[in-house]
Amino acid sequence: MTDTIAPPVAQTSLPVPSALPAPEPLVQRRLLQTQIPGPRSVELQRRREAEVSGGFGVTLPVFVEQASGAIVLDVDGNQLIDLASGIAVTSVGASAPEVVAAVAEQAARFTHTCFMVTEYDGFVDVAAALNRLTPGDHEKRTALFTTGAEAVENAIKIARTATGREAVVVLDHAYHGRTLLTMTMTAKHVPYKAGFGPYAPEVYRAPMAYPFRAPGGPERATEDALARLEEIVLTQIGADRVAAIVAEPIQGEGGFIVPSPGFLPGVAEFARRHGIVFIADEIQTGFGRTGRMFASEHEGIVPDLITTAKALAGGMPLSAVTGRAELMNAVPPGSIGGTYAGNPVACAAALAAIEIIERDDLAGRARDIEHQVLPRLQALAAQTGIIGDVRGRGAMLAMELVKPGTTEPDAAAAKAIAAHCHAEGVITLVCGTFSNVIRLLPPLVIEPELLADALDVIEQAVREHAVQSAEAGA
Repeated sequence: MTDTIAPPVAQTSLPVPSALPAPEPLVQRRLLQTQIPGPRSVELQRRREAEVSGGFGVTLPVFVEQASGAIVLDVDGNQLIDLASGIAVTSVGASAPEVVAAVAEQAARFTHTCFMVTEYDGFVDVAAALNRLTPGDHEKRTALFTTGAEAVENAIKIARTATGREAVVVLDHAYHGRTLLTMTMTAKHVPYKAGFGPYAPEVYRAPMAYPFRAPGGPERATEDALARLEEIVLTQIGADRVAAIVAEPIQGEGGFIVPSPGFLPGVAEFARRHGIVFIADEIQTGFGRTGRMFASEHEGIVPDLITTAKALAGGMPLSAVTGRAELMNAVPPGSIGGTYAGNPVACAAALAAIEIIERDDLAGRARDIEHQVLPRLQALAAQTGIIGDVRGRGAMLAMELVKPGTTEPDAAAAKAIAAHCHAEGVITLVCGTFSNVIRLLPPLVIEPELLADALDVIEQAVREHAVQSAEAGA
């Protein structure tokens, strides 16, 4: 009897819709068609409130239709100048064409396999780029994850495994994330920690060298903060129990605080002396944001481990821990990772974003932004009397609002000034331990004329509030 082979069964598939044409890039100018938020955004906001957890806050309740460069187009046709960059994420500009193309090409090939199941070269390519770009010429290894908090938490796991120690030291005003461990490491109670206790154990806090609010004055900020940190570690914790000291080279959510000169090098040297891993949290400061590829470079700091995210992948979720090979290899196989860690689409976006940052010298563009913005903010501070401090580096700049003639934080002023900017089509963010800091995080590709327009709006907002404050106090 002859075997017969059944003919192949025809495979059926759903029809694949043709790709929609890419929208034209937005003209880079501010345009208001309605009040902010407009009627369509208000309508969608009501639906959001009926469907989404109230635990999500919102800075500006507008719904986005499109974004490109430094402009956000909302569903009411308003074009807003973006001085937030999705909190320092879209440094290469929103929907950068190279990033979009890389995402589309990779998504068409495969969107996911899990790197711990089957591998792909994009993961390795991103690791190689980070090993090359991060400070120091020592041998490095990189691990990829998804969120900034995940990177920080894994850096702590690596430091604890490598040292055999448990304690972690962080700084006043720090922000490191929203997971249990990183929330514990974060300084500000509301909204990040309230009601979420008990907190993770073995996390200790030391002073930050915050020049504007240093108890002994800015000239003593470094000396006093270092002395206090050493005292806490040596007498209260025990240096032989400390796995890591974690610091943001410029503090983000805490108020864009630039440490006084010499503080971070002093912390790094103290850590080395006692066998403590020094971790630089560069999640907000990395990839050209401060005028150098990494903010640690401003004072020649070479961290043992460095965490990155945000601008790494041009808007896609990707984070990393990069550091000394002997530390990164101290953890056993299978002990770190994650289902979506180093997703292939995000890796493709990262490679495109990194190429743009290097090719177009976006760190240099950040320095240009500083030169354009800082003098205007400093003049505004001198003329209005409600700005206690202007600070920052590159395109990570801020002004701290205070009650006139004092250093008392004025959260109401920051809120009112931000609201004025929002109403005029400029997206700004409030931050700081005392919620009194306006921070500016424009895309590094923002055009000078567009940035000047945004600064005009900010200046008007500050001046009007200063007049109102003077009238109220008269």
